[in-house]
Amino acid sequence: MCSVTVIIPAYNEGKTIGEVIKVVKKVKLVDKVIVVSDGSVDNTVDIAKKHDVEILELVNNIGKGGALSKGVDATYSEIILFLDADLIGINEQHVIDLLIPVIDGEVDMTIGVFTNGRFTTDLAQKVAPYLSGQRAIKRYIFENIPGIDITRYGVEVALTKYVANNNIKSKEVTLKNLTHVMKEEKLGLVKGFASRLKMYWDIVKILTNIDR
Repeated sequence: MCSVTVIIPAYNEGKTIGEVIKVVKKVKLVDKVIVVSDGSVDNTVDIAKKHDVEILELVNNIGKGGALSKGVDATYSEIILFLDADLIGINEQHVIDLLIPVIDGEVDMTIGVFTNGRFTTDLAQKVAPYLSGQRAIKRYIFENIPGIDITRYGVEVALTKYVANNNIKSKEVTLKNLTHVMKEEKLGLVKGFASRLKMYWDIVKILTNIDR
């Protein structure tokens, strides 16, 4: 069976990352877990250290695309599962459901879509499932996208666009009762909204400028 590494990018996610790691480590399909702290200044790293996982501690925040790239560079696994650090309600079956279609060779990428979690996050993913950060991929997909390390929040769009443009098999996987902490909840209404606008701008740049 192919080696599987789970990469969890995290920026100030001390409140939720412990539970995400705990669940992932129970899944026997997973060989390695890497947490990439993207310039966190809270207790994210301290929490991760309690769970016996590999930790890449970046001094400066370089964005999600860069953080995932650092994680991919730190493993030789052919199959990689990306999971956000702010998930709420994650369980072992979610992880298994994302991995199995890729492990079995049915597809080369799965995209997790929330359902029955919260109305706001469910709706967002129904409208734009390509924004989901929960996905299992064959390593070559990530490595074949030039400049993916500088895509920041556009990394998921870059992955989805590459797969579509190259006729690579993928599928959406329903993740029941799963949601995540919204930016406005983490940062407050004003800062959260500003961060959301920045995320959308990163996404727009990928949608309009990358043709791969």
